[in-house]
Amino acid sequence: MTGPINAYLVAGGKYHDIDFARIELLKLLAEHERIRVTVGSDYSDTRAIAEADVLVTYTCDVVPCGDEIAALARFLGRGRRWLALHGTNSVLTFRADNRVECPPLDPDFLAMIGSQFQAHPSPIGRYKVVNTAREHPLVAGIANFVVEDEQYLQDCLPGNMPLLATRFGGKTDLFVRDTWPEDDHAVMYLREHGGGEVLYLTLGHARGRYDLRPLADFYPYVERGAWQLPVFYELLRRSIRWAAER
Repeated sequence: MTGPINAYLVAGGKYHDIDFARIELLKLLAEHERIRVTVGSDYSDTRAIAEADVLVTYTCDVVPCGDEIAALARFLGRGRRWLALHGTNSVLTFRADNRVECPPLDPDFLAMIGSQFQAHPSPIGRYKVVNTAREHPLVAGIANFVVEDEQYLQDCLPGNMPLLATRFGGKTDLFVRDTWPEDDHAVMYLREHGGGEVLYLTLGHARGRYDLRPLADFYPYVERGAWQLPVFYELLRRSIRWAAER
């Protein structure tokens, strides 16, 4: 025992049940008696983020800018580890034709996070996740599995180490980028940046009945995505242990 591990959790954004995800992540972080957590809904607490030992982010359409990106760079520059979940790499604009456009991320933020969300098939469906790094401790012993979640399609920078992947080819009519040749897409990957490391896991969609406001006053379903699967919680537990090792 050598003192507390200070974690900062960013849980905020649009079109998702952020309350549900925040509670589940806090419960997982609380399994570690040394971890103490500060929670924010965005990246504005730059000092706390830069000085944290662990960073966990679960967002949608919440991205840092300016001083906030500089704080993330200081965090990684101290050799720390960042667990980025689901829509952390997303920025969304709804056009007049009701399709979603994904304008470019800030290049410095993109260089850290290593990917940008571009689309997912609609409606949410079942797809296969394949273990592509079976010897790596983060996924060792994890069998291929099927999940019902948003199947994230994204552009990735060179330098990411894939751990889990999915395959897709077809149409994504909700999005401006609506045609995808069949290819593999990262579900989980590691990336080194600035002396620290980022672990990205795209799974974890959650939506309640009121989370599409102002687009819709009421959503007819409660969606829990990968949160329904024990394997997702196993991946999260391993990821949190990985982040706290530093």
